[in-house]
Amino acid sequence: MHKLLLSTSVGILALFGAGVANAADALLELQKNPKDWVSPAGDYANLRYSKLKQITTENVGKLAPAWSFSTGVLRGHEGAPLVLGDVMYLHTPFPNIVYALDLNNEGKILWKYEPKQDPSVVPVMCCDTVNRGLAYADGKIFLAQADTTLVALDAKTGKLVWSVKNGDPSKGATSTAAPHVFKDKVFVGIAGGEFGVRGSITAYNVADGKLAWRGYSMGPDSDTLIDGEKTTHLGKPVGKDSGLNTWEGDQWKIGGGTTWGWYSYDPELNLVYYGSGNPSTWNPSQRPGDNRWSMTIWARDLDTGVAKWVYQMTPHDEWDYDGINEMILADQTIGGAKRKTLVHFDRNGFGYTLDRVTGELLVAEKYDPAVNWATKVDMDKNSKTYGRPLVVSKYSTQQNGEDVNTKGVCPAALGSKDEQPASFNPDTGLFYVPTNHVCMDYEPFRVSYTAGQPYVGATLEMFPPPGDTNMGNFIAWDARVGKIVWSNKEQFSVWSGTVTTAGGLAFYGTLEGYLKAVDVKTGKELYKYKTPSGIIGNVMTYEHKGKQYVAVLSGVGGWAGIGLAAGLSKSNEGLGAVGGYKALSDYTALGGVLTVFALPDYALPIVAPAN
Repeated sequence: MHKLLLSTSVGILALFGAGVANAADALLELQKNPKDWVSPAGDYANLRYSKLKQITTENVGKLAPAWSFSTGVLRGHEGAPLVLGDVMYLHTPFPNIVYALDLNNEGKILWKYEPKQDPSVVPVMCCDTVNRGLAYADGKIFLAQADTTLVALDAKTGKLVWSVKNGDPSKGATSTAAPHVFKDKVFVGIAGGEFGVRGSITAYNVADGKLAWRGYSMGPDSDTLIDGEKTTHLGKPVGKDSGLNTWEGDQWKIGGGTTWGWYSYDPELNLVYYGSGNPSTWNPSQRPGDNRWSMTIWARDLDTGVAKWVYQMTPHDEWDYDGINEMILADQTIGGAKRKTLVHFDRNGFGYTLDRVTGELLVAEKYDPAVNWATKVDMDKNSKTYGRPLVVSKYSTQQNGEDVNTKGVCPAALGSKDEQPASFNPDTGLFYVPTNHVCMDYEPFRVSYTAGQPYVGATLEMFPPPGDTNMGNFIAWDARVGKIVWSNKEQFSVWSGTVTTAGGLAFYGTLEGYLKAVDVKTGKELYKYKTPSGIIGNVMTYEHKGKQYVAVLSGVGGWAGIGLAAGLSKSNEGLGAVGGYKALSDYTALGGVLTVFALPDYALPIVAPAN
C-alpha cells in the first residue's frame, strides 16, 4: 500500500511528505491537475469544472460503465469521491464509512474506516442521514461524522490521527456537510436548525485539530466575530452587536442560521465564503425582526475569522429558504469592468452575483420562472429597501398569521435549488444549475423549545407549479445579467450536483437514477444511463492511466427522496416533501453504489504524437 501511494506523481509525493505550511501550497497546486479530484468541489472556488476533454460531445454517446462499487449502506448518497493519484477515497451516509480504493487493482479496498456512533443521532438528522463528502490535506483524509465528530485519518493507512467534537447531538446538532481545507485549517459547519441549534462555522488546525476560531451566525460581536465599524452590509458598517438587535429577547440563542452547505476560498483575498441557513423556528411570528445573521452570505478572514462583509438575502425568513448553497467564485466582466465575483443560487429562487471583494450586490434575478413570493430584489441603492426582496403579501406567512395555510408559495421550502451544487464553465462563461421546480402550502403554528426535540412550527405540502407536471429543470444561467440561456425539464427535482468539462459537456444525475450528459452550448441531451438507484450525489471526473472517467454515487434519499429513504407515507411528512415525490417509488429503489464510466478503448480519440 505504501509503495502504491509513493508511485504517483511528484505532486502527490510532495503532499504526503509536506509539513502543514507547504501542504496548503501543495494542495493548491494539486487542484491545477485535472487528473485528480482533490477537494469536495474540485477546487477552492467551487467551480466544479474540469479541463479533461477526452470525453467530448462527439463521443460521449459511447460512454459505458467501467466498474462499480457497493458502499454497503442504503439511504441517501450525497457528495462525491476524492481521487489522488492511484487512490480513490469514498464515503457513505450514516454510519459514515470511509473506503480507500486501489485504482490500479480493480478498486480493491486498501483500507476501511467505520466509526462507532450512537444511533440516537439518526432521529435528529432532519432530512435523511446524508453526508456530503471528504477533504484532504497534509497526508490526511478528513470526515465530519453525523455525531459532529471531525476526524483526521492517515491517508495511507486509514488510522485515526486526531478527532474533535464540534457539537452536541443531544441538543439536535449534527454534521452533514463535507469538511473543507483551506490553507492550514479545516473548516466544518453544523446542522440542526430544525432543532433550535445556533449556527457556526469552525476552523481547526490541520496539523493537530486544535480550535483556531469559531464564528456564530447570531449573537454578540464576540460570538459572530463581527467588527461593527469595519464589517459591512451593502457597503455600510453593520454597527455594534448587529447579530443581537434584530432579535427579540434571547431568541437568538436558539436562532438557527446553521451552516451545513459548501464553503469556498479566495487565496488572493484570504477570504472564506459560505452561507447561513434559516432562523428557528419556521413560525415567523415567534421571532419578529430581521433575525440577523441568518440567511446570510459571509466573507471571513481565513486566519482570524473576522467578517469582512455580510449580505442577508432573506431578512426575517418566512418560508425556510436556507442560504447555505454554494458560493461560486468566478471572475467575470460585468458592465465592461472585470470583477472578482461570487455567484450564489439561493433557495429563495434568486440568483445573486456579488463583488466578492467588497460585497457589492451586482445582480439578483429569479432563476426559476415559478418564483412568486417576491416580485424582485430592490436594486435601487437610494431606496430604504435596497437589497431586500419585495415580498408579495398573498404569500407572506407572517402577514397571513399563525394557523393560516398560505397556499401556492413558490418555491417550496426546499428552494429553487438546495445544496446540490452548480458548476461554472469558463469556456462558455455560463453556470449550469440543477434546480427544483416546486411550490408549497405552508401553515405556521406556535411551538415551544425543548433541547433535542424538533423545533419546526409549520406544516407543509409540496407540489409542481400550477399547470406544470415537471418538478425540476437543468438550466444554463448567465450570471452577468441574470438570465436563463436554456432550460431542460426533468420529471423530478434535479437533486444531483453537476460538473462541466473542457469536452463541452455538463454531467448531472436525476432522482430516477439516470446519469445524463448534455451539450453545454445548447443543452441537447447526448447521453443517459440508468444507475441502480436515484442519484443525489455529485458527478465528478478524473483521469487514470491516460483514460478519463466520470463517477457518481447513486442512492436515493435526501430531502426530496426522504419518503423512500425513511419509509414515510403521509404527504406532509419529511417536512412536507413526501407527497410531492411519492411517484419516485415507481422509478427507483434504495441503493448505495458508485458507478464509474469511461469510453471503450475503440472509442478513445486518437492523439497525434508530439513533434
